[in-house]
Amino acid sequence: MQAVKTLGQFIIERQEDFPYAKGELSRLLRDIGIAAKIVNREVNKAGLVDILGAVGNTNVQGEEQKKLDVFANEQFIAALSSGGECCGIASEENEDIIKINNTVSKNAKYVVAMDPLDGSSNIDVNVSIGTIFSIYRRVSISGDCTMEDFMQKGTEQVAAGCITYGSSTMLMYTTGKGVNGFTLDPSIGEFCLSHSQMKTPDQGFIYSINEGNYVHFPEGVKKFIKYCQEEDNATKRPYSSRYIGSLVADFHRNLLKGGIFIYPTTAKSPQGKLRLLYECNPLAFLIEQAGGVASTGFKRILEVQPTDLHQREPIFIGSKNMVKLAEDFMAKYSPVTA
Repeated sequence: MQAVKTLGQFIIERQEDFPYAKGELSRLLRDIGIAAKIVNREVNKAGLVDILGAVGNTNVQGEEQKKLDVFANEQFIAALSSGGECCGIASEENEDIIKINNTVSKNAKYVVAMDPLDGSSNIDVNVSIGTIFSIYRRVSISGDCTMEDFMQKGTEQVAAGCITYGSSTMLMYTTGKGVNGFTLDPSIGEFCLSHSQMKTPDQGFIYSINEGNYVHFPEGVKKFIKYCQEEDNATKRPYSSRYIGSLVADFHRNLLKGGIFIYPTTAKSPQGKLRLLYECNPLAFLIEQAGGVASTGFKRILEVQPTDLHQREPIFIGSKNMVKLAEDFMAKYSPVTA
């Protein structure tokens, strides 16, 4: 029988992945894992307690907050604040950065950007949802964190990951040396290594996009969708259309099976819909480490310079060949300055 390796054991064994850290980043990842287990517990019993539905407020994005959104946000903030390894947090649910200025955390080396509960519109219908997180080494010297600590390109991430709460709960993360996945074993309450050195196929046969917005898509995206729908035995087309509407779930499936997820600019969202810091960048880091590509349609996502905490960007993410082909369609039919 293969020995079980927990997330905590794996992180300890991989200390060489953190050349300038002395255990801080390891403990930070551990804190995220603990918060994920608490959120998972509430997700799994959501239909039995008064935690589904809306709280009657909207977040900074203008989106209606769900009870689980608020709960997840509070749990991750609490875990990161008490752990002592993080001096600041940027969350989808909060307008400004959260400065953790207690004695332990004030001079910590890292900041975290997160979407505590992605796919919240699916909460009430029992569809997979998730958490996305991104970790940066602070650039300010000491004391309270600053906005400058968060305005770093995605190439500066030291770690990133996501947690999928579905038929099983899985955490995958990268520190720039591959992607490893851990599935939660509820019998022992631990994330156990289940997917070592994950790789996404260079060519996939799934495209994921909200085709209800087709009329508002750039011409390059429309042409690419038509290409995916055409019949061609040599390229195994038509491709399958699979769209859950929960970013983490769509990303998770396409990473494992191969495919492309697209959320382009639209008339309603001329800058794109997904947030750069805590959605696009961490997933781009993951997919690149798994052998895939993440693009705005014109340039590498990780090279986009953030200028706003809740900055939005279009995204084309997934199997290398599919993303590169989509970029070709964008360059030919929607030529704009990236």
